[in-house]
Amino acid sequence: MAEPSNSGGSIVSGVAGRYASALFELAQETGAIDAVAADLSTFEALLAESEDLRRLVGSPVFSAEEQMSAITAILAAAKIGGVAANFIKLVASKRRLFLLPAMIRGYRALVAQAKGIVSARVSVAEAPSEALLAEIRTAIAQAAGAEIDLEVKVDPALIGGLVVRVGSRMIDASLRTKLNSIRLAMKEVR
Repeated sequence: MAEPSNSGGSIVSGVAGRYASALFELAQETGAIDAVAADLSTFEALLAESEDLRRLVGSPVFSAEEQMSAITAILAAAKIGGVAANFIKLVASKRRLFLLPAMIRGYRALVAQAKGIVSARVSVAEAPSEALLAEIRTAIAQAAGAEIDLEVKVDPALIGGLVVRVGSRMIDASLRTKLNSIRLAMKEVR
């Protein structure tokens, strides 16, 4: 299988990227891409919720055996099995658990690339309604000509409007930027 690429280069790199690529290839061969993605998302949610789990994953003081034992129990309790569970256990046994969040991001990037999904990030001053969110998603999908994986970030400093990032492109239609532009124009007039 050809290595996934983005403009001729790999979209994931380093140790975490190699693990993510290996996991993606295995998930692809076994037809479990979406199941693995769902299980990794479940584990990532557990990681976000638990300071103890973050400490277990990130701290070098725990031995491989301690990490394996704890991870095995956590995976069983969370009902994470199959390829994702075996992968997480392998990572723990190799003392690379601290790289797991980067591996998960790398896996997601490979899945998105394989499915032709474009990542977009929208920053807004306040949480949008579901109807507005659907309009934003539709507009970005039409502009990008692809399915969108939308991340919404609330940033009250924007005052109003929104900032959209799709790949390397950014559209800043925030009130903060408009006010700053007016402020600069007023200084130039003096």
